[in-house]
Amino acid sequence: MWKVFVKEGDVVKKGDPLFIMEVMKTEIHHDSPVDGKVVKVNVVNDQEGIDPGTVAVVIE
Repeated sequence: MWKVFVKEGDVVKKGDPLFIMEVMKTEIHHDSPVDGKVVKVNVVNDQEGIDPGTVAVVIE
């Protein structure tokens, strides 16, 4: 995990950036698929190795 842009309690709009993952030196941008409130963030900046199936950000 390279950079996390949101924290719990943030309000996001569809298309807002949530985080950027670095995979094999390639940046993969992840944007919000919906409008809503961030209720849980399960990743942190500079986190090494994310387990498969991890839900990075929960939006309500």
